[in-house]
Amino acid sequence: MAYQSINPATGECEWQQDYLTEQALEARLQKLPAANQAWAHLGIAQRGRHLCSVAQQLRQQQPQLAAMMTAEMGKLAAEAEIEIEKSARVCEFYAEQAASMLAPEPLDASPSDAQLQFEPIGTVLAIMPWNFPLWQVMRCAAPTLMAGNTLALKHAENVPRCAQIIEDCFSAAGFPKAVFSNLFIDNDTCAEVIADERIAAVTLTGSERAGRSVAASAGRALKKSVLELGGSDAFVVLDGADIEQAATAAVKSRFMNAGQVCIAAKRFILHPAIADDFIEHFVAKARTLQLAPMARQDLRQQLQQQVEASLSAGAQLLLGGQPGSGYADYPPTVLDQVPAGCPAYQEELFGPVAAMIRAQDDQDAVRIANATRFGLGASIWGPEQEARAQAQHIEAGCVVVNGMVRSDQRLPFGGTKQSGYGRELAQYGMREFTNLKTLVIDR
Repeated sequence: MAYQSINPATGECEWQQDYLTEQALEARLQKLPAANQAWAHLGIAQRGRHLCSVAQQLRQQQPQLAAMMTAEMGKLAAEAEIEIEKSARVCEFYAEQAASMLAPEPLDASPSDAQLQFEPIGTVLAIMPWNFPLWQVMRCAAPTLMAGNTLALKHAENVPRCAQIIEDCFSAAGFPKAVFSNLFIDNDTCAEVIADERIAAVTLTGSERAGRSVAASAGRALKKSVLELGGSDAFVVLDGADIEQAATAAVKSRFMNAGQVCIAAKRFILHPAIADDFIEHFVAKARTLQLAPMARQDLRQQLQQQVEASLSAGAQLLLGGQPGSGYADYPPTVLDQVPAGCPAYQEELFGPVAAMIRAQDDQDAVRIANATRFGLGASIWGPEQEARAQAQHIEAGCVVVNGMVRSDQRLPFGGTKQSGYGRELAQYGMREFTNLKTLVIDR
């Protein structure tokens, strides 16, 4: 068996990467203890210089990386270039900020002196998705490596060439061997690797199903895990919102990356006073879009089944709703009058489909926003004071008032409920994979 790179524009398999043999995997794992020790004892300034070199490599490799993202998962060239630059910046940000984020913190234990120290724990296994094949890896790798850990990457099986280019960039940047390494392995072998004593912790960005499996494997091995799972983010529009501004942001949030974004707005929950006006603006803007194909044909098929089931339950089709003529094409699709209980109301639609849900009032809008098993992000639009007050009642890892939910290198990121646990980014994310050692000196 092998990883397969299938071009979503054509359906052609353009590359295959064999799984590591048992012997090859063991050879990689054997290198980790020595790499851990050497990297952890390297000064943080030196680690930062290495990471800045990775940023340079990413920019130098931008044409190849962008082309590879397009070929492997269908990303538009302009979106790929933005992702590459964002990934380079996250390297530079943590190279600069890690020392302050990891600085020992004094603790009040008078008459003793005490402080909290943040020490590396070893190798973190990162199981990463295909939808942002570079950014997802680098937003994990930059803080994890700067904390003094090493990283083993198990990337999604449809983006093997992206995975290899990332490892090549680390190598070209002068990273010591085994500080960053690819593991081309299947899911069963991944569970075995999680249990291996040379792996200290695991982080996953992926589906609920994958999250349950990884959490179970990590739990059996008594290892730390961080999970960023699915989302069905609410986009709440209150009476008095700037409709043009909100609709513009809504279309961008829903349809970027062909709608294949965990933190995309998916459920548009509308106050009755503005619902018709907002939907008119939204549909007009969505109608003009030319989207990239979805990443895989099976994902398109699953999305179509969700749309058809929602229409059968009473939702109304305003735009799109049928697969395109290409191998994995799907048009911008808008469903209105989405009823409770149907897939568009309660499931994650991981593709370019927007669900319009009409609330009775502001309080009902917040109730609907929370009526989900997910809790990754949400945005709320309206007069600032009122929107901010309602935001306090929304159950999510991030709530943005009058703006899009986004992954920002300066801000902690993660969810609640079935959207996972733990945090990435900022000092909270950096410290997830450290040993919080309390040092006490009695006087």
